[in-house]
Amino acid sequence: MRNTILKLLYREKGSTVSGVTLSALTGISRVAVWKHINALKKDGVAIASGPKGYHLTDPDDLLLPFCFHGCLENPSGASDIPVSDISLQDRIFYYPQVDTTMDTARNLAKKGAPHLSCVVAEHQTRGRGRLNRQWESGKGGLWMTLILIPDTPPPLAYLYNFAASVSLSKTFDILFGLDVRVKWPNDLLLNGRKLVGLLSEIETQADLIRFLLVGIGINVNNDPTSELFDAISIQQALGRPVSRQKILAEFLKQFFGQIQDMNPAKIMGAWKQRTATIGSRVRVQTHTQTFQGLAIDVDDTGTLLLKDDAHQVHNIIYGDCFHT
Repeated sequence: MRNTILKLLYREKGSTVSGVTLSALTGISRVAVWKHINALKKDGVAIASGPKGYHLTDPDDLLLPFCFHGCLENPSGASDIPVSDISLQDRIFYYPQVDTTMDTARNLAKKGAPHLSCVVAEHQTRGRGRLNRQWESGKGGLWMTLILIPDTPPPLAYLYNFAASVSLSKTFDILFGLDVRVKWPNDLLLNGRKLVGLLSEIETQADLIRFLLVGIGINVNNDPTSELFDAISIQQALGRPVSRQKILAEFLKQFFGQIQDMNPAKIMGAWKQRTATIGSRVRVQTHTQTFQGLAIDVDDTGTLLLKDDAHQVHNIIYGDCFHT
């Protein structure tokens, strides 16, 4: 019923809908409508109430599945992306609050969620990043996990993480004209500060990928102040709040187009065009070692090539990377 009420309000976005009208269209009493409206407000939905009825105060920030109907029909700013018959509203799983979108996505994948599904939540109570670090994920950010069931051998799974990074960088450029750079292996930086974090997890069966999860946390309209990272949000960069709905729709368009051709050289080539890491001095920490030097390249396998001060080149396949 709450979803039905939201659909009615969203259909009339920009206008006020009376309690009488909502009562007639839903078949419940005006008191019941009022109770559902209050419950939606407690879940964080921005609904204004007045003598004439109710209206959504920020409809373009809603992340409910029905808001994405027809979003893939006309990919903006991306003429190279084919028109897709994928229905976003059938693949978006929305929650006001979860422990983590990653854990929720894993459960859905095990229950048969389709390829290219997306779990999105307003708030995560136990959000995490690499090495199980806590990821602050309060209201105003965009917290999501992609569920992928690709016909791809496990050794190529890393490409989806890089494809997601490229797609996000393009999205911020298209929507806001922001030069957001990708940082090896899984962050995006705006003005050298952390804007996005990515985390991938894979479950295999024999020599096949059972499912691949790509968790993404984007600082949009939230305050990302952290003791661990020098972070920034899009709202802080632009001086105004922006639509998370538009970011999610554009990102999914870009990502679905990017993975049409899972050619390592093509995807890594696109990633390198947007990198902040290559050419920078970095420090990389693995579980057992620390490397420092100049990042000279990232090859088609996603491996970082680092030249230390003794001019020895190290091939690093994983680790935490810090620009120095």
